[in-house]
Amino acid sequence: MVGGDEEAVEEPQVDLLDQQEDNTLLTTFQIKPSLDEKFKPQQAREIIYSVLQENLGDKSYPEDENEKKELVKSLAIKIKQKCREMDYVKYKFVVNVVMGDQRGAGISSASRCFWDADADVCASNTFLNGNFFCMAAVFAVYFY
Repeated sequence: MVGGDEEAVEEPQVDLLDQQEDNTLLTTFQIKPSLDEKFKPQQAREIIYSVLQENLGDKSYPEDENEKKELVKSLAIKIKQKCREMDYVKYKFVVNVVMGDQRGAGISSASRCFWDADADVCASNTFLNGNFFCMAAVFAVYFY
């Protein structure tokens, strides 16, 4: 305050306070999805089935290792893209595709992860023909 002049303090504009807030991006501390937000495994099973049928229906088991790798990778990418199109915002998707030759031998597989039984979901489906099998699984993990 030089020379006795006081600086005027501006008051906030009241009309800005009257505007309606956009609450869509506010943080919620919701740790479980609501019923309508929960991932539907039946939809994922249908997606897996359709992708496997479309891409493997008329194929025989690939002999070349690089061709097998590319086929399995492309199946996983297609399944993941279609699951993302279902628009579940707070879910991350992990897709696992296993392919093998049908020669009467068995197969064993194991995996481990942290799992929330209330929020996380798994869906799988299998393609079989006389030459080979292909099993795909989608793990939908809820992020909060």
